[in-house]
This record gives sequence, C-alpha cells and structure tokens, in this order.
Amino acid sequence: MNSQLAERAQRLRQLINYHSYRYNVLDAPEISDAEYDALFNELRQIEEEHPDLRTPDSPTQRVGGAVLEGFAKVAHPEPMLSLGNAFDGDELRTWQERLVRLLPDVDPDSLAYVVEPKIDGLTVVLHYEDGLFTLGATRGDGVTGEDITENLRTLRDLPLRVPVSSAPVVELDDEAVQMAGPPARLVVRGEAYMTKADFERFQAEQAASGKTYANPRNTAAGALRNLDTAVAASRPLRVLVYSVVALEGVDWTPATQWQALGYLRALGFPVSEECRRFDDFEALVEFVESWQPRRHELPFEVDGLVIKLDAFSLQQRLGYAGKDPRWAIAFKYPGEEALTRLLEIRVNVGRTGTINPYAVLEPVQVGGVTVQHATLHNYDYIRDNDIRVGDTVAVKRAGDVIPQVLRPIVELRSGSEQPWQMPDRCPVCGDPVVQPEGEVAYYCTNASCPAQLVRGVEHFVGRGAMDIEGFGIRQAELFVDLGYIGDLADIYTLPWDEIAALDGYGEKRVANLRSAVEQSKGQPLVRLMTALGIRGVGGVVAESLAEHFGSLDAMMAASTEEMESIPGIGPKLAASVENWFSHEANRRVVEKLRAAGVRTEMERAAVAAGSQPLAGQTWVITGVLPTLSREAAAALIKTAGGKVTGSVSARTTYLLAGENAGSKLDKAGKLDVPVVDEAELRRMIG
Repeated sequence: MNSQLAERAQRLRQLINYHSYRYNVLDAPEISDAEYDALFNELRQIEEEHPDLRTPDSPTQRVGGAVLEGFAKVAHPEPMLSLGNAFDGDELRTWQERLVRLLPDVDPDSLAYVVEPKIDGLTVVLHYEDGLFTLGATRGDGVTGEDITENLRTLRDLPLRVPVSSAPVVELDDEAVQMAGPPARLVVRGEAYMTKADFERFQAEQAASGKTYANPRNTAAGALRNLDTAVAASRPLRVLVYSVVALEGVDWTPATQWQALGYLRALGFPVSEECRRFDDFEALVEFVESWQPRRHELPFEVDGLVIKLDAFSLQQRLGYAGKDPRWAIAFKYPGEEALTRLLEIRVNVGRTGTINPYAVLEPVQVGGVTVQHATLHNYDYIRDNDIRVGDTVAVKRAGDVIPQVLRPIVELRSGSEQPWQMPDRCPVCGDPVVQPEGEVAYYCTNASCPAQLVRGVEHFVGRGAMDIEGFGIRQAELFVDLGYIGDLADIYTLPWDEIAALDGYGEKRVANLRSAVEQSKGQPLVRLMTALGIRGVGGVVAESLAEHFGSLDAMMAASTEEMESIPGIGPKLAASVENWFSHEANRRVVEKLRAAGVRTEMERAAVAAGSQPLAGQTWVITGVLPTLSREAAAALIKTAGGKVTGSVSARTTYLLAGENAGSKLDKAGKLDVPVVDEAELRRMIG
C-alpha cells in the first residue's frame, strides 16, 4: 500500500508542479482551478497521513509558517557584480566602441547583443542539485549573501524541481536541442519582485489594518528578508530568471546569453518576454531609446534595460574593469519627477571635510517612494539654478535611487522665498569653511573635526575597505564621542575592557568585534589604501598604486611626477595622494597602523628584480587559503607575472585551491588543469 501511495504522491507532485508552471509562468492553464485544488488537496491529505512521503519539492511546502532564527551567510560561486550605466545613445555607442577596441581580431559587424529589462526587485541566487531546489540567497555584498531558501520556496512561479516537463527542448536559431535530464548542479540568478497590480491589491487589503507600503520593491524585499516565512507566503511574490551562474553535469551547455535564456525557459524558469537579441548595434540603440514609454506598460517596475554582449567566449575575454563587467551595461531612463516645497537647506560634513548642502522637503511621492530629503550637490548648483528656501521645486530620483532637486518653479514664487548662502563656519566643530582655488566644493579646515572622523571611521571599517564585521556608523559615533578614537589607527588600540562595561556590549559581542578588528590587520594593501579615505582613491586606483609602489612607505616618498607615470593616475589625483601623505597627522596614522600590525606592504614573494616566474600563465583561485586572502593571492600572482581570471577553462594554467574549493576544482579535474595549494605557489615563485 505504501509503495502505491508513494507512486501516487510522486505523480501528484509532478502534475501539480506542471500545472502550476502552466498557470503562474506561461499564463496558459490546462485545467480549471477546481481540478487543480482537487489534486493539491489529495496530495496534502496523503502527506498529512504519511509524513515520510513529504519531499522538499512538494507544492505543499510553499505555504510557509516556520519562524527562522536568523539568516546564514552564503558565499556565491561567482561574484554578483554591479553594472556601469549609460543614459543616452551616444554613451551606448562609446561603450560599444570600447568593446571593439578590446577585441581587435573580431569583426564588429559579427557581434551580437542581448537586451533585457532591468527589473526593480531583489536579486536572488538559486541553487539546484540534481534538479532539486536546495538553496536560495540574496545578492548581499556581491560576494556573500543571506540564505533565504525557506522564504523563496513560497514563490508560486519558482520551480522546486527542474526540468518541469519530462523532456525539455531548447529552441535555437537553426536547431532544437533535446535535454537528457536535470543538471547535476545549476546556479541561476534572477530578480524577486511584485507586479504593480498585485501590489495595488495587496495595498488595498492592508489598508483596513492601517499599514501600507512604499513600493513593490521594498514590499518584496521586506518579505524575503523576514524571519517569519508566513510573511513571504502571504505576499504575491514572483521571480524572473535571467542568468546561468554555474552549470555542471549536462551534455550541452549554452554558448551565448540568448541560448542561456532559452535553456532557462526550457527547464521551466520564468524568463521575461521583453528580452531581445540584436545583430545590428544601431538597431539596438534605436530600440533602447524608443523603449522608455514601454516601461510604464509592463506589469512590473523597471528602471532601465541591460545590454549584454551575447557570446560567452567574448565576455570571458573582455573580463572586468574594477567591479563592472566590460561586456554589459545598464541603460537608465530619467527618473520620475514630482513637485514639492523646499522648507530648508542644511549641510552635512563628509569624511574628507566637504560641506554638502541638502534640501529638507515637504514629503512627496517620487517613483513610489516618499522623499523628504534631496541632494543639492554643491553651492554653485544652488546659486546657478537660483534655488531658494521656500521655493516650489521639481524633484526626481537620480537613476531612480538618489533624490535630487532639479530646479525651482519660478512661476509659483510668492516673493517670500529666501536666497541661501554657504555657512562660513563648520556646523559641527565651528572652524572656518574654505573653498580651495579651482574647486567647486567647500571644506571644513579642521582635520580633527568629529564629523569627518566619524565618517572616516565608517568608511575605513566598511566593506570594500577593511571590512570589519559588526563595526558600523553607530560604533563609529559612540567610540569617537567617548574619546576612544582620535584617528583611524586608534581602531586597533580600543580599550576593550571599558567597551565591555557599556550598555549593550556583552561578552560575546565584544569578543566578536575584537576578533573582527584583529582579523582586519591581514587585509591586503589595496584594501588599506581604499580605507584611508584619500580623495579620489577608490578600489581601482588603490590597486594601481599598490601594485606600482608595493608599500605605503614607497608611496609616501614618491613625487607627483612618479605617480603621474602610472596609467590612470592624472595630475589632480597624484596631487591628492601626495597632499594626503604630506600631512604629519596622516603620516603618524600610518606609523600607528604599522605598529599595530596592520599590513602596509604588498604580499610579495622574494622575486629577483625583473624575474617573472609566472609570466604567460593564467591562474584561477578558489576556496579558503591558509594565510592569504584572495586579493593578496591575486596580487602575489600578478607580481610574479601571472594573470588571474574568475573561471576555469582549457586556457587555465593552474588552479590555486584552498579549503571548500567547490565546482572550480571539479571543472579543473575534468579539463586536466593542474591544481596547487598556497605552499606550492610560494615555492614556484621562490
């Protein structure tokens, strides 16, 4: 009897998942709601009477109800990187011209591109093992996300097992590929969202309780990051998938983004019908520029389009510029505007001492978000646009994100509006405010200004800099206010006994924070350079400087002429770096950091001048290494003449592997790529 019930339960799961796919993804149901409900109720009854027959991919597991203790961290198999932006056709053409220059052996007319809607939702990364959905995570910081698997299970159009049909077929231009079965491992990227219509209905339902939500994106994100899975189950969330991150154990793999979208559709994933492929770049530009009105007709919110070079082989050749893939770009449309009253102009102090004006507004809805504050950029912007306190002003969200004041509506002035002047004293410390010759910005002259220090500490400990987990703006404000931090280096000499006596700082919290501070001492020089907050020095510039000089000491001794000789470093940036190191207070910070054990030199092997033992070699790094971070290992390889890429291929010379190496190790084995550990790397370099 149990075997018959097991077979029936399995058949019911297949039928329900198939008909759910027809209804939720294809919008083409084959059976009535009553027939679907009958199948679902029969399966639920079997599982209630025989819990051992309940499986992870059962449709009954979508209902939610569990309360989670917290979200575990998930390391992504590949970094989830951001995109550069274009705002008009000329900027798109500039991007394409750059691609053509970087691919000199490729006929420009042979290049194809894929255009996809840029959905305004929450990015999710979905993992499948042997076809079964096993893990779902948020994007997080792009390297590590949060495990939201149980919340994602509640999404009706997310397949819990793929392929949905028994024999999926991928339709290509000139052939159809029959898929043999589920992939052994599949990781895809998509966007969780809520349609406009579903959001309006949800808002109407919530109105009775007096609780409403700002916009569909925030509502979806809040549900998926809620520890009560019933919250996610109660909201009409959906998902669209657009990228294959990892694929293993299949007979055929897509060679292009367009093929990948077809493959995802064939497996049963919801894929946007708005995707287009272009062989003619000018036709693409015309389509993109004319598409803006279409965005408001779509059932979901979008803030632009994403353009990708189609061929994966060319994507791999182009690689990345900083954190942006060279082979993709986001085309952003102007944000929606709204009119409101400018009540007051205030200023805040940035981490480099800039005095930044911002507007206090009567609350107004802009693009579905309530806006009360907006940037005014700088004093010249206020003066040149004749923006006055009391004006009715036009406001928009730049890139649909940052609110900014566009212009005053002069016709609506009553005569009571007041022009605004930049204060001559810092609002925090009271020291004079100056405007250096040739610059737009105004600055507080006090390098020890508490506001600068707090913002500087916040930047120093943040992700992309020293990445001290558990240390944020609240700790920065508290520790500066208590006098524990007088400069950035004081982070490494905090009085932990006194901190342990503060309210809210129990033994475990202090131990975790202290451990995170200690671990950050091993961050590579690139991270430290970024963290110092030198004007104009971000991650890419920091890497150029660190690779050229190798240490903070060498940078301190360098002239502007030597810095200007580095590709990408112009006179203004070189002067900014030299000026920072010329201040005695900053040099003392460097000495204190070194004394505290913070790494102030590149991790270099003892390589003889001019020796390049890894010249011509291509390396891939995976797993957790014993002593080196990935950035330090990559710097070590580059110093010895090697090149570091993100994925294993037939052109990979070596795979550097640590603990928890994962799929890259498997792929290296299949391609006969030699695998070495950290000790072997050091031996090879000498």
